[in-house]
Amino acid sequence: MAMIEVHELTKYFGNVLAVDHVNFSVDKGEIVGFLGPNGAGKTTTMRILTTYISATSGWAKVAGFDIVKQSREVRQHLGYLPEQVPLYHEMRVEEYLHFRARLKQVDRRLRHKRVEYVLERCRITPVRRRLVGTLSRGYRQRVGLADALVHDPPILILDEPTSGLDPAQQQETLNLIRELGQDHTVLLSTHILPEVEEVCQRVIIINQGRIALQDRLSHLQRDSHIVLEVKAPADQARHLLQHIEGVRAVHPVPVEDGADGICGFHIETLDNRDLRMAISERLLWQGWPIRRLDLRRRSLRDLFIQVTAGRARAEAA
Repeated sequence: MAMIEVHELTKYFGNVLAVDHVNFSVDKGEIVGFLGPNGAGKTTTMRILTTYISATSGWAKVAGFDIVKQSREVRQHLGYLPEQVPLYHEMRVEEYLHFRARLKQVDRRLRHKRVEYVLERCRITPVRRRLVGTLSRGYRQRVGLADALVHDPPILILDEPTSGLDPAQQQETLNLIRELGQDHTVLLSTHILPEVEEVCQRVIIINQGRIALQDRLSHLQRDSHIVLEVKAPADQARHLLQHIEGVRAVHPVPVEDGADGICGFHIETLDNRDLRMAISERLLWQGWPIRRLDLRRRSLRDLFIQVTAGRARAEAA
């Protein structure tokens, strides 16, 4: 079941096209990374989905509700954490969360319980009686996340949720997002790509207002190659490697330090098999010392750069 559906969504700011006929969906229970370079249209798309701004054309549904015709129901079914969290700095933390719970029409009988839950879940109980304006940026970010959660929405849209947090707080927040994914649908935007690899099942990359790529992370990261540096005659080593069962292609590459007698290769294998054991046995049998033998899988960072740079080159041409 799709909890977020986007069809041909387009947004102009004057003559500037910010979002260009975007299509995607997010299913129930998914944690999806929504990625793109600065100015790609991520935040604009999220603001449209959360009914903060309207689209120029196209449509979208959140939890089955139309973002234009049923905007109240949309807001009731989602929690939104913007990159710049709007908070009332003169309020104390728990006072602010009780106020937000009332605005979000949390049942009076459940309100206290929900506030206590988000205080604990977002690790802000120690600062519950402090003025919001006196908190560090990291704590303000956590208060914003508690606000997004206080009415227990089925959908969360999080824009840079770990911004301003120290490494320990970042990890705590990622653990929380992973836990929330058991009961909530999460659309997560961040520039920290290892965070996406850690918690997301699927990624959507937007570039220059258009969807450049969307797929499951497990599919995108399955391509791998073996990196080899060996002291051997380059032509003989390449010939031997090409005849190892399971090797698809062997590409000579320069070694970083240009060491004398060392040759380097990138080795592609069928079905991305890990052939390091077979390779090392054959090379050592020849008496050729191995300096390096690594298995490298394509990272999300590599893919992100490839997709966004490729699109930019195509537009320039």
